[in-house]
Amino acid sequence: MPPHCDSLDGPVVTAAREALEKRDVDLVLPYVQEQGEAEVREAFRLATTARTLGSPGRDVADRWFFETVVRVHRAGEGAPFTGLKPAGLDVGPVIPVAERAVETGSADELTGLLCDIVRGQVEDRHRRAMACKEHAADGVSAAREYVEATLGLEVWAHHLYRQAMAAAHEGTGGQGHGAG
Repeated sequence: MPPHCDSLDGPVVTAAREALEKRDVDLVLPYVQEQGEAEVREAFRLATTARTLGSPGRDVADRWFFETVVRVHRAGEGAPFTGLKPAGLDVGPVIPVAERAVETGSADELTGLLCDIVRGQVEDRHRRAMACKEHAADGVSAAREYVEATLGLEVWAHHLYRQAMAAAHEGTGGQGHGAG
């Protein structure tokens, strides 16, 4: 997934903002792993104190708290913190659909989108292999193109299958939440 956990309108900063507004650090703690909780709690304590100093102090404290929470969140994913990203970044078509699936309680739209993408890839790769097959007897170069297209389809399908099966065996439906 394109990272959006590090954007100013992503779920981590949204939860951090709500935690500050409601003065309840527990609202953001689900976004950090247990080993990062103490650091986030201390950052929250310091930020809420600094917020009492007026508007400039509040803005700096908020930004620092957001950066701390996102950094700790990303560390829990094993990913580097590269700074906060602006709000409104294009996260592609899948993230909004996945978010809607959680909001609405229906995975139908997400399933349809992902199945359409996979179907398109299968059809394109298969079509290429079949086109190459027609000319495979036209010499070594054509035979190589056919083998490349056929093995490309098979290897791609195998990787997709392994990814899906690894997620199913993990019991999470995915491999953590990765880059985000």
